[in-house]
Amino acid sequence: MITGIILASGFSRRMQTGKLLLEVDGTPMVERVIQAARASLLDEVVLVYQNADVKKAGEKYGIKTVFNERADEGQSASIKIGIEEASPETEGFMFLVGDQPFLNAATINLLIAAFKQAPHNIIIPVYNGRRGNPVIFPSTLKDELLALEGDRGGRVLIEKMPDRVSLVSIEDERLGIDVDTEEDYECARNRYNQNGR
Repeated sequence: MITGIILASGFSRRMQTGKLLLEVDGTPMVERVIQAARASLLDEVVLVYQNADVKKAGEKYGIKTVFNERADEGQSASIKIGIEEASPETEGFMFLVGDQPFLNAATINLLIAAFKQAPHNIIIPVYNGRRGNPVIFPSTLKDELLALEGDRGGRVLIEKMPDRVSLVSIEDERLGIDVDTEEDYECARNRYNQNGR
């Protein structure tokens, strides 16, 4: 089985607002990610949150929600909490970010298929030459993931283990867009209006 862990407990410092609840086509960004995860072949989905309204978005879709009381420690804290809440039977952890509004179930499923072909590898999507999210780590790296510190997350392991990385090319670069700034958000809204669903 594969567990999807949605990392949605950041402070959105660059935007000065709760960006995950900003809407693209009338739906909060984090809810769009939850919808994609629920519609995919992921066996379970865990939402790591700190904002009560983000939690409500998860409850609306019946996924497991867990509060991150250590959010100030950076992304590594969210990763650890998600892993601790995952089923002990899981073979892979897919880490999704809550600010990737165009991610869809088909892309998630493509990455899952790649993981099933290489279950000991770290699976990373590449959007028009640029690495992005979501990333799958095999459960055999659970201890290494639980030992992470700070805000760099799984990138540390990716850099340490280049021979265990499998890249999956995704043609539509729009699917990989994440929103970190006001400009990113405006760009995402404009891209939606130009491209539709």
